[in-house]
Amino acid sequence: MTTASIDIDAPHLDAVYLGGKWVNPVAGATVDVVMPSTGRVVATAADPGIEEADAAVAAARKAFDEGPWPRMSVDERIAMCTRFAEELESRMDQLNRLWAIESGFPVSHGEMINTGAASAIWRAALANAPKVPWKEKRTGGGSEVVISHDPIGAVLAILTYNGPVPEIGMKIIPGLLAGCVFVAKAAPDSQLTARVIAECAEAAGFPAGVVNVMPAGMETSRHLVAHPGVDMVHMTGGVSVGVDVVTQTAPRLARTVLELGGKSPAIILPDAVLDEVIPTLVPAAIGGVGQICVALSRILIPRSRYDEIVARLAVEFAQYKVGDPLDPATVLGPLGNERALVRVESMLERAIADGANVAAGGRRPPEFNGEGFYFEPTLLRDVDPDSFIAQEEVFGPIIVAIAYDDVEDAITIANNTRFGLAASVYSADATAAFAVAQCVEAGNLAINLAGVCLTEPFGGIKQSGWGREGGIEGILEFTHIRQFLLSGASQANRER
Repeated sequence: MTTASIDIDAPHLDAVYLGGKWVNPVAGATVDVVMPSTGRVVATAADPGIEEADAAVAAARKAFDEGPWPRMSVDERIAMCTRFAEELESRMDQLNRLWAIESGFPVSHGEMINTGAASAIWRAALANAPKVPWKEKRTGGGSEVVISHDPIGAVLAILTYNGPVPEIGMKIIPGLLAGCVFVAKAAPDSQLTARVIAECAEAAGFPAGVVNVMPAGMETSRHLVAHPGVDMVHMTGGVSVGVDVVTQTAPRLARTVLELGGKSPAIILPDAVLDEVIPTLVPAAIGGVGQICVALSRILIPRSRYDEIVARLAVEFAQYKVGDPLDPATVLGPLGNERALVRVESMLERAIADGANVAAGGRRPPEFNGEGFYFEPTLLRDVDPDSFIAQEEVFGPIIVAIAYDDVEDAITIANNTRFGLAASVYSADATAAFAVAQCVEAGNLAINLAGVCLTEPFGGIKQSGWGREGGIEGILEFTHIRQFLLSGASQANRER
């Protein structure tokens, strides 16, 4: 199927799923679904507002305070979450196609990120749940103490348009396994996939209110973040949104987990062999046309090899063509919306004004005749490490090549950012690369590779956020730690 023949086939576009039912929004507001590859409206969906937000929180609150979910055994929760996972996996072809329609990410990318990675992420969470030390007895200082990990409560999970399906495995299923209940706030650009995800939750048979799905805009999202019935906000998004979340949750001291942006460096050490570097570095830089939080958007190159490596990278960048996201052969699609395209063009214009030069890409592909939100993978050279384009997250296909003088200079440049999400170090000497990586301020580092492991603890430092997703730690993020001092404990400990 291509954009020439589109069958939307998305369920319940006139409703949202909350309290175990499909509900038509009170205000009757709608939102257009714009296909990024054409720029045209292909569907209209119900747009939930404040009334639906309040109803979703009330349903979640009742499910947690009065319902069976947090009181079920871990095995019972695993069984139901497994059914949820199976429902999602049975509909991957539909999810990948709808995601391509609404977001522009190619079906080939969906097969990798959704069918492959997402399934692995939630299957790992299901396997980890029995290993979590939900309750453990400790003895010390003459006391016997039970340490209990108990669910936090009603969680607002803020999902993104560039990975709603994997985020089910990174947020929703780990929290459900911990006994929490959810209002899943999908991005306004995720109208189609959000409804399939909700239908899968419905088919899994969760008790009413355990999973509520709200593909909503900014006003409704901010109302949910500030809602006193929400015990925790677990979000993926940009730094400005993260700051707003913390500002709104601070008065009630609600828990937050924030997976924010990045300006991740790839350090190519002087002895690196390019034939071994490029196969992982370039896809990790421009995959998803840069709409990936861990994209290697700063390539640090020894000055002695700068021209050689930039020329090689430029040739490689030129091999990556953008195309129809519904074509199975397409690797790179359009940007997700017109705002993103305008932002990319504006940032490129500023970078050039600041002295950067285009080594590859740098334009809307002419073959699309201005249709859709396409932009070529772009490599900039002669970039000052302190410049705007080297400091700000583009979230688009603009990658900068920065020269460094020696290894210490490379580390300084790598750390010269407010972000700290991911990094890669390339060298013919893996031990030397590891030593450099240990000096880089990032939460996730790769040696002679690119990317991160999402089945183990993943997250950022500095303004890339706090908290972790994945692994046992990702489940424990959704819990309170409580102490039970048992009878027969020492008098000193009882009085504390």
